[in-house]
Amino acid sequence: MAQQEEDGLKPLFGTRRRFLQTLGAGMFSAGINAAFPLASWALSSPKYLHNGIGDYHPETYFDLAFRYTPLEIDGRTGTSTAINGTVPGPLIRWREGDTVTMDVTNHMHDTRHTSIHWHGILVPFRMDGVPGVNFSGIQPGETYRYQFRVKQAGTYWYHSHSFLQEQSGSYGPLVIDPKGGEPFHYDRDHVVVLSDWAFTDPETLFRNINLSPEYYIYYKRTVFDYLRDVRKMGFAEANAELLPFRRMNMSPRDLSNVTGYIYTYLMNGHSPDMNWSGKFLPGETVRLRIINSSSMSNFDVRIPGLDMDVVMVDGKAVKPVRCHEFRIGVAETYDVLIRPREANAYTLYAESLDRSGYARGTLAPEPGMQAPVPALRPVPDRKLEDIGMGMMKGKYFGGMSDAMKEKLHHKRMQMQDDAIPGPNGPMPFLPEKDNPNVAMVVMNPQNRLAEPGVGLGNDGWKVLTYKDLVSAEPQPYKATVDREMCINITANMERFIFSLDGKKFTEQPGPYLFKYHERLRLFLVNHTMMEHPMHLHGMWMQLENGADHEEIPYKHTILIKPGEALSVLITPIEKGDWAFHCHLLYHMEAGMFQVVRVA
Repeated sequence: MAQQEEDGLKPLFGTRRRFLQTLGAGMFSAGINAAFPLASWALSSPKYLHNGIGDYHPETYFDLAFRYTPLEIDGRTGTSTAINGTVPGPLIRWREGDTVTMDVTNHMHDTRHTSIHWHGILVPFRMDGVPGVNFSGIQPGETYRYQFRVKQAGTYWYHSHSFLQEQSGSYGPLVIDPKGGEPFHYDRDHVVVLSDWAFTDPETLFRNINLSPEYYIYYKRTVFDYLRDVRKMGFAEANAELLPFRRMNMSPRDLSNVTGYIYTYLMNGHSPDMNWSGKFLPGETVRLRIINSSSMSNFDVRIPGLDMDVVMVDGKAVKPVRCHEFRIGVAETYDVLIRPREANAYTLYAESLDRSGYARGTLAPEPGMQAPVPALRPVPDRKLEDIGMGMMKGKYFGGMSDAMKEKLHHKRMQMQDDAIPGPNGPMPFLPEKDNPNVAMVVMNPQNRLAEPGVGLGNDGWKVLTYKDLVSAEPQPYKATVDREMCINITANMERFIFSLDGKKFTEQPGPYLFKYHERLRLFLVNHTMMEHPMHLHGMWMQLENGADHEEIPYKHTILIKPGEALSVLITPIEKGDWAFHCHLLYHMEAGMFQVVRVA
């Protein structure tokens, strides 16, 4: 009981209450309630939702409950780990400066525990919601009380940090209204939650991709793709591009581990055929709060026929950037303003990075209107230059020449000599030699912040990049850097091992050590062939993208490209243990997770 009280757990007393909870859980799991309705916010966002007029009234207390709940999509029914009976969960709305209380109850009696992590929110470490790191989780039949003061404003989200519950529907949107008014004008407000749903249970998905990482990839290259490249590039050039991938047992189409072959991509809980709709009136300025709450899917978002002004990223205001498309990594949020002038329908289109499917909805002045849905673009191929391995291209027939081996050896030694100081002395860019957890070491990591990403930038329209982001928020932290360290993002994708600095979480000797209130420059280097949305709990990362120190953008999640090296500035403001991990759920589960200790 002492541990429960310390963690904020409140035991549920009374056999009658426990019986009713058990009965209710059994009815849900048996499907007696039929398919549950969507949350009201996901059906329609009323006008003036943001300023207290209409249905919205500020609240400081929220009662949230996990239950197994049937979920029906396109005529098929699955079982979700829903919060308050809906997927996505309820729209939680706070106000900056308020103290909020959330009582979260676990009615899933056959699970070990559940939890809620308030993604991107600055909280005391005991309120962060990561079992095994800063609390013990919410056991079946128990209630945990989250309570803290809200220190920020903007668009965020929340989700379970227990097992694979996030994949089965344990997520929802979180909006925080600023105490001093919005930094930009708009007339209407829509929350747009993107996600990926599978009727296969998450444990089976994870087992399948562990056995074969390409289990759900049906867009592999064929001999016809190779012959097309030979016609286009010539025999020597096509082989110089292809053979290094073969030598590394990798594919130019290692884009995503779980694809549209098994996923249905959802927008506010609606499949593409269900067609979520949001209303506008011509002449209005409409704010779209776009949240990627997927488990494994990065999306490319556009609205054919409309420009978008990006005004907020990860809950923090940026100077408006006009674009036609942006890539949103798992766990990122983007707020955009659109200004439709005509009484037409527009398709809000979120295409998966690997082009295996899409989520879509319709923005229109009247119900029932639809607009054309764009066709999926071709599956992109990565090039050696895209993954920082361009120096492997060339005369590669019959194996690597001795001269090339010598050149690569000198490059390794140079990088080892140019190591960046780490928490316990110099930390090299390269993991130790012959590490079975590391299949690829990037010899020439690049700054790719000005690049839109694989498959983007060749369609004739403006695509947002991280380089475009300029903060419109005050800079509370000093410019002087006290310390530098580097973290390598590593993997052996053929064995489905994902790690940091060549070690899975279970192999790490201890947490990364950050100092309270220090100004830390953290280098991240991606030695894998995939994008990784890296999320740091409990503090902001400020991305060094070339802007002045006063204008570098805030991020809680950064989508780092293959072969990319970037740096962020961090000032830890709360002591305790915090999670740092890839937000691709199965990569985190496979080992790409570490604890940061602020002391």
